[in-house]
Amino acid sequence: MYIAIEGIDTAGKSTQIQALQKHFPDALITKEPGATEIGKEIREMVLSAKAKSKKTELLLFLADRAEHVHTCIQPNLQTQLIISDRSAVSGVAYALSQGTTTAEELLFLNNFATDGLYPHKVFLLKMTQEELEYRLSQKELDGIELRGSEYLLNIQSQLIEAAKLLDIELVEIDATLNPEAITKIILDNIKL
Repeated sequence: MYIAIEGIDTAGKSTQIQALQKHFPDALITKEPGATEIGKEIREMVLSAKAKSKKTELLLFLADRAEHVHTCIQPNLQTQLIISDRSAVSGVAYALSQGTTTAEELLFLNNFATDGLYPHKVFLLKMTQEELEYRLSQKELDGIELRGSEYLLNIQSQLIEAAKLLDIELVEIDATLNPEAITKIILDNIKL
């Protein structure tokens, strides 16, 4: 089974992945972008903000996704539980928010990059505006977080749309619950 943990910054993805790793010590824990050698280079290129075109950025993320599926997901799909920190759902959500590509183009490009291989189930840690603003106020913000809560909440909405577009089962979880309760919901929805 291939699952992904999704959510906007500060939602608690890392906390949940650490908890799941304790429950499934033999699981393959991966992430997107940046899980492969090429992916690390692509991630650095994107974070450097050298690309002047949003289409260039999208194509770099698609290249990372293609390499990730080919080297991490496909070879392990039949033998291991795969738990990914983000997935194509995030990529599509961010691209939808840019407005430079249509939903149909994104579906075609992602199907091409992944050979149609997506997570069997995605868990979205969903934030409220109040909780998001509180959590952002408690940390030093990165470039994405500096765009503000409205931007991040738009991305959260796009995550839901992206899962629908890619036809992936989505389990929405209130990210304001305590971490143990969130882990229990995820575990209750994983059928190995």
